[in-house]
Amino acid sequence: MDSRRELALIIAAFFSIYVIWGSTYLLNKIAVAQLEPLMLAGFRFTTAGVLIFGITVLLGQSLKISQRQLINTTIAGFLFLSFGNGIVVWALKFVDSNFAALEISAQPLVILLMMWILQGRKIRPMSLIGVALGVIGIYLLVSQKAILQQENSWLGILMIFSAMLAWAYGSLFVGRADFPKNYFVNTGYQMFTGGVMLMIFSFLFGERWILPDQWTTETTWSMGLLVIFGSIVAFTSFNFLLTRVSPEKVATNTYVNPIVAMFLGWYFLNERITGQSIIAAIILLTGVYFINTKNGFTGLRRWWRRGM
Repeated sequence: MDSRRELALIIAAFFSIYVIWGSTYLLNKIAVAQLEPLMLAGFRFTTAGVLIFGITVLLGQSLKISQRQLINTTIAGFLFLSFGNGIVVWALKFVDSNFAALEISAQPLVILLMMWILQGRKIRPMSLIGVALGVIGIYLLVSQKAILQQENSWLGILMIFSAMLAWAYGSLFVGRADFPKNYFVNTGYQMFTGGVMLMIFSFLFGERWILPDQWTTETTWSMGLLVIFGSIVAFTSFNFLLTRVSPEKVATNTYVNPIVAMFLGWYFLNERITGQSIIAAIILLTGVYFINTKNGFTGLRRWWRRGM
């Protein structure tokens, strides 16, 4: 691939995971007001997977993959979508969308610690500062009275944290496993398998299914945007970036996602933005910056250059 074309694709992909994913918190919050969370996420990803398969065939590409690739895409679909996304959507029944985005902004911290624990990556002083700031920011975020007074808020907080662990491990897994070379095929299999698993979990948990002809206008629009942009466009971009830049660089979408989510939640849903939330966001995102700075990991500059 031509270096200029690849650079343009990387920039466009970062825009997708920065801005589009920032808006999905609002869209999920709107849809989960009517739909059950696992059913919502399952319908979204299964539909997106089928559409991606159709687009791939129309483009003349083969959907054939190896058995190992099918297993790997299924594992990734579970980590990213069935568990990683499904649990976050469920948590939105208990916490505001802007709070969820702020908590998830600590994702690079989780990836950093997981790389240290599982891969033995050395953490340098700048990253240690980032970890400390991240812990302080998370504490300020979750210790607010307005948050703690919400019914089952702690359940939502713990659910989001467990989803972050799944996403972090998935990010490391994708970087070393065998996946289809075609990003559309790769995304399609992850979407479809992850969506099917979510639908099975929805059935097992006894969720009430509401057919599309009974959806409100707001739910229909939200689901359409989630399928086309939040799933097909953004997730394909995410998979593309994981093969081009290091996992913690991909996780820098957490700089922008909370800002987009906070603004949209305030503007459309009248979600309250407290002064403590703003302070927590500043401290947290500063910590994320220190984690992702060039001195954070041994060899980080080499990975970045290799990816570019």
